[in-house]
Amino acid sequence: MLSASTDLAHSCFFEERGAANVIGTLARAVNREEYVMAHMVDIHVGKRIRQRRWLTGLTQQRLAELVGIKFQQIQKYETGANRVSASRLWDIADALNVDVSFFFEGLRDEAAEGAEPVRGLPVDLMGDKEAMDLVRSYYAIPENQRRRLFELARVLSDVA
Repeated sequence: MLSASTDLAHSCFFEERGAANVIGTLARAVNREEYVMAHMVDIHVGKRIRQRRWLTGLTQQRLAELVGIKFQQIQKYETGANRVSASRLWDIADALNVDVSFFFEGLRDEAAEGAEPVRGLPVDLMGDKEAMDLVRSYYAIPENQRRRLFELARVLSDVA
């Protein structure tokens, strides 16, 4: 809750400058060079955090608890809105039982230009929740049944 002095300061700011000037000031702030979108590495790392979290069946809340932060911070990391510090990435890797290098795998491939999308596949297969749920379910099946399911899927995909 804002204090009376803060409310007064805000109202004076708006009255003194007028709504049009305030909007103009905010628009210029958003368009400044130092205000940039998330870096592609931050987005990639965030996608890999989400991918691994889905595969392990953890919620954002549970991962946040394991790491000692709020779940909203996990959301920001996963979207690339916030950059993950090295120590926090270490903690997340530990909670997800992977090496820190896991989060950077595929980064060079993603950065390569001219990569053609495969027909019938989502552009970001590993970022597709349905695909990740399928992979998690697949590995939950006992190995002998999983091999038979894999062969069936291959046959069905050749027919289609």
